[in-house]
Amino acid sequence: MEGTVNKKAAEEKKKKRTSLKSILGGDILATDFFRRQTKLLVLIMVMVIFYIHNRYASQQQQIEIDKLKKELIDIKYDALTRSSELMEKSRQSRIENYISSKESDLQTSTNPPYLIK
Repeated sequence: MEGTVNKKAAEEKKKKRTSLKSILGGDILATDFFRRQTKLLVLIMVMVIFYIHNRYASQQQQIEIDKLKKELIDIKYDALTRSSELMEKSRQSRIENYISSKESDLQTSTNPPYLIK
């Protein structure tokens, strides 16, 4: 009887001993510990996948934000350029030169403007 108990104890000792071969072979997943913790391991894997997805989505949004900031800067510079061109073309001296080059009868008024009451 003691012989069978010793054999069982020796077998349990062998089973409990973890070796590199059992880890690489996947035998470690068949142990009682991993069977009891299956739900926890699945939950951890789901959370890891969620974390990876969240990080990827965040990086994609950051890339989009950077692209839109560059586009906004380009549009602002374009608007500034157009505004300065419009201001240059609408100056009184430029208008007077344009009218005189077209041989028009229009002239700059020599009398100051006055209010009508």
